[in-house]
This record gives sequence, structure tokens and C-alpha cells, in this order.
Amino acid sequence: MKVTLCELPDDREAFASAWKELVVIVREHRSELVLLPEMPFSAWFPRTPQFDAQVWQRIEAEHDMMMNELSQFAPAIVLGTRPLIEDARHLNRGFAWTHTEGYKGIHDKYYLPDEEDFYERHWFERPQRDFKLAQVQNVACGFLICTEVMFTEWARYYGKQGANIIAVPRATQDHERWLVAIRMAAIASGAFVLSSNRVDEHLFAGRGLVIGPNGEVLASTSRQAPFVTIDIDLAESVRAKATYPRDVPE
Repeated sequence: MKVTLCELPDDREAFASAWKELVVIVREHRSELVLLPEMPFSAWFPRTPQFDAQVWQRIEAEHDMMMNELSQFAPAIVLGTRPLIEDARHLNRGFAWTHTEGYKGIHDKYYLPDEEDFYERHWFERPQRDFKLAQVQNVACGFLICTEVMFTEWARYYGKQGANIIAVPRATQDHERWLVAIRMAAIASGAFVLSSNRVDEHLFAGRGLVIGPNGEVLASTSRQAPFVTIDIDLAESVRAKATYPRDVPE
């Protein structure tokens, strides 16, 4: 399966240019799956601890508009997250989009940080905890949205369910713990772990990653090469489940 990872700019003007380039890359490589960063279709808004209903309406509308643009990637599967309101709760929802079924919500972000520049608990409600695997075409897929990748027990849980791919859309700074956590998610699960990130000059570090089922770094993006496409063999994720440490009993 050909997968494409990216680092996309937080700045909206730069994002528009990068988006066009990403569409071209996906088409040229005939990618079968594309992973976007966390809530990519608006500038990062949880930098402030004050919830603002007007700001929320704007960013939700921006995501609504850009969701219509995902058809540019067809026939590839597109994975990402988006903000929405459901039952009066503000949520950050991981989704899959396919050209045959359209949009499908999969997982709502459960672990929400509350610190400088990442005041997510002021903007989102914690949903019911749900880490069930989703079947997206021929891919058994789970989500660990950004901070959630730090909780390795859920990577192992996805692995026990038979995950081929764990998607980790990010909006993260430059800290080595992110690489460690993402590699550990692969080791714990025996799945391929894919991660795309935001990028800017001050807060977001970029560095999209493709990690193999045994924790090896197969590919990564950089400022000079913000998109990467690589062919992965999903059968490797099946075989990995029968090997250490995934074969260790609970």
C-alpha cells in the first residue's frame, strides 16, 4: 500500500500553497492512503485558554469547506481529524474519507492537554472513551490523536484487535519524546504507525513519520522535503502480531 505523509504549514497562506503541492504529489505517486495533521484546515486555535464561540464557528466552517476538497485525493483513503459539535459537546474527531463512502467518523480525542499553547481542555469536552478498531476498505485502522500516542496501552489494545495501521495526526513541538512514543506505539501494537504534523517557525516541528511494526523509522518528512510517499506491506503487520513483544500474554 502506498502511503503519503506530510507536514503542513499552520500559516494559512503557506497552507494553501502546500495543499496544492500535496494534491499533485498524491496524484503523481498514485497514493492509496494520505494522512493529514491534526485539525489541519484552520490555524491552531487552542493557543488561548478562553473559549470563543465565534472562533469555534469559524474554524468549524473552515473544516466543513475543506472537507469538500478531499475528493482531489480520490481514489486514496484520507485520514485526519476535524472539530465538530455533537450532542452539544465540542469534539476533535478522527475520520476516514473514501471516494466510495465519503466521510466516516472513527474516534474522538480522549486525552486533552491543558498547558501553554495547547489549552485543549478549554475548547473540547472529553468524550466517552472508545478505542475500537475501524475497517476502512481493506485496512484495519486505529487512531491515537496527538497526545494519545503517549498512552502506549491503547496502541497495544489496537494491536490485539488486529490493527494494520495506527494513525497519529499531530500538532506538536520539537521534542524527542514524540519520536519515542510513536516508535513505541508500533512496537507495542505490531502495526505500521503513520504520523503527520503541523509546521511553523515557532511552535510546530513538522516531521511526519512512517514507522514499521517493529519500531523502525521507514521514512520521515523535513522542512526541505515536507511530503513523503512509501510503499508498505500490510501483511507485515499481521506477521508482527505473533512476535515479541506482542506475543507476551496479558
